[in-house]
Amino acid sequence: MGSPWKGFVEFTLPASPPAAFVSADLSSTSPVGLSLSPYGRSMSFDPSLLHSNGFANGTGVGLRETGVVEKLLTSYGFIQCSERQARLFFHCSQYNGNLQELKIGDDVEFEVSSDRRTGKPIAVKLVKIKAEVLPEERISGQVVSAIPNHLDGKSAPGQVPTGSVCYERNGEVFYLTYTPDDVEGNMHLDTGDKVSFYMETNKHTGAVSARNIVLVKKKQMRCQGVVCATKEAFGFIERADVVKEIFFHYSEFKGDLEALQAGDDVEFTIKDRNGKEVATDVRLLPQGTVIFEDISIEQFEGTVTKVIPKVPTKNQNDPLPGRICAKINATEKELLFGEKDTKSKVTLLEGDHVQFNISTDRRDKLERATNIDILPDTFHFTKETREMGVIAAMRDGFGFIKCVDRDARMFFHFSEVLEESPLHISDEVEFTVVPDMLSAQRNHAVRIKKLPKGTVSFHTQSEQRFIGVVEKETTGASNTKTNASPSKGKEKDAEEGVIAYEDCGVKLTVPYHIKDLDGSVFPQLGDKVEFAISEVKRTGQQSAVSIKVLNRTTNTKRLLGFIATLKDNFGFIETANHDQEIFFHYSEVCGNVDNFELGDTVEYTQAKGKGNKVSAEKVTKIPPVNGVGEDVSSNVFLGKVIRPLRSVDPSQTEYQGLIEVLEEGSSKGQNYAFGIVGMTNKGDCLQKGELVKFQLCTIPQTGQRMACSVVPQRRALVECVKDQFGFITYEVGESKKLFFHMKEVQDGLELQAGDEVEFSVILNQRTGKCSACNVRRVSECPKPVATPRPDRLVNRLKSITLDDASAPRLVIIRQPRGPDNSKGFNVERKLCKVSVIE
Repeated sequence: MGSPWKGFVEFTLPASPPAAFVSADLSSTSPVGLSLSPYGRSMSFDPSLLHSNGFANGTGVGLRETGVVEKLLTSYGFIQCSERQARLFFHCSQYNGNLQELKIGDDVEFEVSSDRRTGKPIAVKLVKIKAEVLPEERISGQVVSAIPNHLDGKSAPGQVPTGSVCYERNGEVFYLTYTPDDVEGNMHLDTGDKVSFYMETNKHTGAVSARNIVLVKKKQMRCQGVVCATKEAFGFIERADVVKEIFFHYSEFKGDLEALQAGDDVEFTIKDRNGKEVATDVRLLPQGTVIFEDISIEQFEGTVTKVIPKVPTKNQNDPLPGRICAKINATEKELLFGEKDTKSKVTLLEGDHVQFNISTDRRDKLERATNIDILPDTFHFTKETREMGVIAAMRDGFGFIKCVDRDARMFFHFSEVLEESPLHISDEVEFTVVPDMLSAQRNHAVRIKKLPKGTVSFHTQSEQRFIGVVEKETTGASNTKTNASPSKGKEKDAEEGVIAYEDCGVKLTVPYHIKDLDGSVFPQLGDKVEFAISEVKRTGQQSAVSIKVLNRTTNTKRLLGFIATLKDNFGFIETANHDQEIFFHYSEVCGNVDNFELGDTVEYTQAKGKGNKVSAEKVTKIPPVNGVGEDVSSNVFLGKVIRPLRSVDPSQTEYQGLIEVLEEGSSKGQNYAFGIVGMTNKGDCLQKGELVKFQLCTIPQTGQRMACSVVPQRRALVECVKDQFGFITYEVGESKKLFFHMKEVQDGLELQAGDEVEFSVILNQRTGKCSACNVRRVSECPKPVATPRPDRLVNRLKSITLDDASAPRLVIIRQPRGPDNSKGFNVERKLCKVSVIE
């Protein structure tokens, strides 16, 4: 016997089961076909217990009705009838179709049957009917409310996510709803998208909705980017949303085109033209708006495994060709880098130990190394050969290095200097030599590092000292070449001297130069000397250095003097007695003549040349001594120059100048001589007739009383000022005016014509022209007083009336304007009360 439960369907009851369909006796089976489990959680339904043909007692013909699914649960639901006000129960087993496609609001067709036990009507044989579509007319509209992404196709049971579109008819805007199923192609629509659709009206509810929605045009989104290149009439923008560049024409830029430049932040709209995307409606954004990447705060260390080629190949399209290997968070990682990722332009080599930050691109999350800086210990890791040298010359952006191990000077660019501090001529450096990428025959210096002073040496000097005899005395170029006088500041060309000596029983000779003398004694032929041997590292050439004279075959007396005059290639020395001057040529100077200044103390040897004229030879600068004299008086005298030095007036025969005392007293009218050493400012050019203040001192050798600490007392008026220079009304020689430069004015004051000034006069020894220095303003010129208007003009103005036809007419040629370019006064003028100050 078959089971009486065959064909029954189990379904879950709601919290309060409908009384119309459930027996009152919940513990037993109802004859109608509904049975409740002992736990009251489920019930069963047997279709065979229904009346046949949908009517009670099996009578009547089954009629079909339509309705709308009002409620839908797991195994049953309710239908709202369309033709009458009725709400019918139905079981899901009575639905003819895929139950998953049935949703609340769907139109269904069904037959009405009755429950045999209760006689209540229920719906059976359900069929889903398609909604009635309006006439085939596509309507253009726009999405006004898109279905949220997180709800697209996902919703609570019985609920369908919806969006809305709008369209315009006869000046009015209408809104329609739509569901994801109404969009063709399962495409997600965004607010603002242009669409076309059909309208559909539900005949039961009267609700109008959009169906068969097709995307016509996506909304034009505003994109951002940075201008990466500008040409004559167009440019390119690096987009901030994708790793891609986009073209734009200057006609699409809305703003001042002259101000547009690479690196500017912009926003734009993308349009399709001839099958290509272009940027339109380009507008500037505040600087810093667009950010492509996030840079780590933490710094990392790594090793360069691949460098960027200096000359890119034709097939190289990789914008980040460099590679750095680093250990990050206990993981070995290889990072990319490009040309712009290094802090400086210093050449990187494989194996370099570097420090860097990590940049993460917001668009594609690509990580790369940036802010790359070479660490000081990198030279311990690379296999490069380091050389040393001295900066020999510098130009605009580049320079040359004198190498220790090479003959040729090495070119370098300033961008290859590792330190931020600038280099100077004579700085000692360390560098690497690499071939030039454009010319393999040429080398240049890279990775230049500044060294402490004294590190670089071009020579090696022996610790052993040797004894020898001067075989050949060094001579200056002036002794061998007539009319060839070296100018001041140029290294004179001198012949080498030769010293003979013995080393391990072998007789040898070694050359020497004047610059290698140790002390002021000049070696002569036959002198016994002590010296060390220096060898040039590059060539191995030897020479004698640190030469000291031990004894002489002849005694030459060395005299003391003071530099009195310096010309182009010669000068004069004031003797120790300050009463004469002796000529010397720059070729006789031991050392650098550029270091000589007026008043410097020197040693020299006196010799006689052609015509029995006395001159100084082997002139050597020595530390200063008390050349003025002793027993300097504390009294300060006022005097007048009655004879200048011969350097000021070459026509006079006497070298010394003379000062006459003007002050009342026992010394009035007495004359005292002075020399270059007696002047406070050795460069001052004292003229005949000038007033001076001075003291007196005694010369130990002669006992003569001379003037010292001579200071001129000059005052004059400024005649005129022209930009960076001017003239003072002061007579010097044949000139009635004295030139001065504005940089010589003390305290940075701006002088005006008529100002009274104090100053010093200096003589250019080479040009023979005088100029003023140390200019100090004593008093300003009086302010000009406005000249009163003549009485005849005043009387004329008083007699003129506005009606006078013969009166002069005024024509306005330019309207007056205020500082803010406005007419009149913007601020309201107020009447001030007496003795009240606001």
